[in-house]
Amino acid sequence: MIFKWNVVLIILATVFLMGCGDSGQIPAETTQSNESQVGVVDSSMAKPETLVPEPNISGQPVDPVSEIPDQQQSLIEKSAKDSETATSGGSLVRLGSDPPTLDPHVATDAVSIMYINEIYGGLVTLDLDLNVVPDIADSWEVSQDGRTYTFKLRSGAVFHDGKPVTASDFKWSFERVADPATQSPVVETYLSDILGVKDKLNGNASSVVGVQVVNDSTLSITINEPKAYFLSKLTYPTSFVLDQDSVSDGSEWMLRPNGTGPFRLWEYETGEVMRLSRNETYHLGAPYLDEVEFILSGGQGMLMYESDEIHLTGVGRADLARILDPNEPLNAEAVQAPAAFSVGYIGMNVNEPPFDDPNIRLALNYSFDRKTIAEVVLEGLRIPAQGIIPPGFPSFNPDLETYTFDVEKAKQLVIDSKYGNDLGSLPRITLNVVGGFGAPVDDDVEAIRRAWEVELGIIIDIQQTAWATFLQDLHDRRYQMFKVGWGADYPDPENFLDILFHSESENNHASYNNPQVDALLEQARIEMDQAKRFEMYNRIEQMIIDDAPWIPLWNSGTESYALVKPYVKGFYMTPMSIPVHRYIYMDK
Repeated sequence: MIFKWNVVLIILATVFLMGCGDSGQIPAETTQSNESQVGVVDSSMAKPETLVPEPNISGQPVDPVSEIPDQQQSLIEKSAKDSETATSGGSLVRLGSDPPTLDPHVATDAVSIMYINEIYGGLVTLDLDLNVVPDIADSWEVSQDGRTYTFKLRSGAVFHDGKPVTASDFKWSFERVADPATQSPVVETYLSDILGVKDKLNGNASSVVGVQVVNDSTLSITINEPKAYFLSKLTYPTSFVLDQDSVSDGSEWMLRPNGTGPFRLWEYETGEVMRLSRNETYHLGAPYLDEVEFILSGGQGMLMYESDEIHLTGVGRADLARILDPNEPLNAEAVQAPAAFSVGYIGMNVNEPPFDDPNIRLALNYSFDRKTIAEVVLEGLRIPAQGIIPPGFPSFNPDLETYTFDVEKAKQLVIDSKYGNDLGSLPRITLNVVGGFGAPVDDDVEAIRRAWEVELGIIIDIQQTAWATFLQDLHDRRYQMFKVGWGADYPDPENFLDILFHSESENNHASYNNPQVDALLEQARIEMDQAKRFEMYNRIEQMIIDDAPWIPLWNSGTESYALVKPYVKGFYMTPMSIPVHRYIYMDK
């Protein structure tokens, strides 16, 4: 779900929205401290472009670059082996950035979600292998019609102050997030499957009828139709439980949160530092680390790493050759990150001229060379995105018919548009990106803009906006054209195609509307046969590509690296953001 600032081109040169928060990824070196961002536009949110963490490093036992971690081996198995020798104590120090919010029910960006994942929890979560597993719910049963889920809560699950978590706490939390006063930008996206959520959100009900307290330790949730991905949705922070007694109308409660996660928020000084301390009573087992310290005041990752000020950092382009040199001492501390389940793109509001003409949208897609820009400008650290679903993600279609670099075709598309050869009648185009006043525009954006001007004669203005403002304007659909990114919140194609392109989705920032696509998306929601569902999503993705509401840019490549101190163990890398700091321990 989403995010901000100057994106360090090297690691994720794009702003990420919702779709998941960065749980352990490390951003490439930057003068800012956005080490904690990575990603997702939150699956339903946008992520900051500046600090988008580079590799999706959730932490994997540190291996030399000469020994690339075996991605086929279960991280759960590796974690179990590590736990045999893990010791408690110590503090992990890394770069970070200030979160736009620490309220799980309104968060949409990767930066916020990274912290929230460590402080709070819900009924279920994702394990290191991205499977849905129990969290505060110890077990659950699904009714024969696939619509009602009955969750049994763990007897030992407590808030940070020691108070037991009850089904009533979850009931209240679902009521809060669906309350219009909460102003959650993602509740409809992630929870509208639950009966009564839309009614309460629209002010037509005082409670969510689909969430019922059976007894203190039992909660039932009824959804409108059987959906294979519903449990996965509950891993997103909109479903996290809050303590009603600690939540106030203002925002001060977020500075003293009474969560249920593996870490407590111990200290937070805006722009300076955030410290998370170990929750000794955590129901899934107390973390090994005493604390995790995030430096929010900025700094250059490589310099701080080499001077032992931080324990891990992303590797930028300027230092990549050095750390890959077997004769370089740092080579033994380099870890390769798996490709993230994310996609960077430029969105075009199809209701805003000239993007109301599909020929113009297609022309822009065909008129620049993604391959060359990825290889030369991005130095091979990104790979051209062929579509919406990233490589390796469920339902990825390697046979998708997508855009090639074809200038003549692009020129003809402009001629075929309602503007014809009269570019003087083309409305002024502004591309909005994340960035501070006077900050340099990302190299890839400059290369693409130049190609449009040279090949088509179309001039694009660039407007930079601070992350928080960018995010709000994006959700309000105020942009004609925007550059952002999306990272998976859970491993199901519905998280990309339905959430981003259904005409009624809050995250459809391009205002895309195709009744045939809507109908297929709605059919795919209730299709329980996975093979059939994926076939449907393949058809849907092709239809969207043909309509071109997006200009797909880059997927994460496999050449992203981080440096991790050799005594930092249990740092596991995953292709999407999940809670990971509880697995880390110091071996010294």
